[in-house]
Amino acid sequence: MIATRILRRARILIVGCGDVGLRCAAQLQARRSRPRVFALTRRAERSDLLRAAGAVPVLGDLDQRARLSRLAGLAGTVLHLAPPQKDGDDDLRTRRLIAALKTRRQPATRVSRAGRGGLASRLLRRASSERIQPASRPFSTPKPSTIVPERTWRARRAPAGATSRPTLVYASTTGVYGDCGGARIDETRTPRPANARAKRRVAAERQLRRATARGALKATIARIPGIYARTRLPLARLEKRTPALAADDDVYTSHIHADDLAAILLRMASHGKAGRIVHASDDSELKMGEYFDRVADAFGLERAPRVSREVAERELDPVLLSFMRESRRLDNTRLTRELRVRLRYPDVDAFLDAAVRTPPPGP
Repeated sequence: MIATRILRRARILIVGCGDVGLRCAAQLQARRSRPRVFALTRRAERSDLLRAAGAVPVLGDLDQRARLSRLAGLAGTVLHLAPPQKDGDDDLRTRRLIAALKTRRQPATRVSRAGRGGLASRLLRRASSERIQPASRPFSTPKPSTIVPERTWRARRAPAGATSRPTLVYASTTGVYGDCGGARIDETRTPRPANARAKRRVAAERQLRRATARGALKATIARIPGIYARTRLPLARLEKRTPALAADDDVYTSHIHADDLAAILLRMASHGKAGRIVHASDDSELKMGEYFDRVADAFGLERAPRVSREVAERELDPVLLSFMRESRRLDNTRLTRELRVRLRYPDVDAFLDAAVRTPPPGP
């Protein structure tokens, strides 16, 4: 029985299980090891969707610290994909998550004198050397028709196999760099966030690296550019004839396919270095207008009209304009050489070729 508990499947918690999180869950379910996947959600109505993806829904809210206590010791790996709150310069959600992940001490398991030299003793010594604490009873899986309720979680808070120093992968953004004037940059570039959203991301990164330095967890950080997929293309924008910047005023923008991003995050969870930052970007070096043109041509749409920056500043939405003020090209050497990631779609053209050849999914 002790051996069975020690060899139990790995546990992974996804915090912020949206489109990319669901893709992570699907890729984990396709693995031979089939780790147990948990997904934090504040909306009970999403439980069926999460369960269909192979994840156990866990009720909780990053905006309410009291509802996060059940996360302590739940999983040895955490994918932190949730965005910060919408105001302020600090990321309070990440701060609450770090505090909630602190595990509690588990009671030691006694071994009788008669059993100290036998199989049970050897297994316990091996568990201790591997920093694995055998539990007094296995963690029970919620019934398919239910989610894990808040009121019953406290008794199951620290399952076997949980580690006192969880590995956490944080989904940050390349927006932390601000405008780089089109320069090619690597992860050593000093962040200079130009808006409140990016400042909150920088605050989250600093919190996680400090927590790593003091031994509370092992965090690795993915700085992510524009995410695209079959369902995440600017087709509506092209149909509305929303303008793009003229070539002389246009900005460089980077991209990553959502499936490749999910694979990168999982690779970082198993092979990422503590405190390390990695650009989760493909090999594309396109200006924003060129990207829109490639998508328009692939799907038989009219190309977006081009306007000067002066006209764009007067006529376009401020949120859209914020992305048109930052130009940079990302070096992804760490991704390809250090993590040895091989992208399914190394650039946007590779995806568009496949998307045109493949019919769209049915309703």
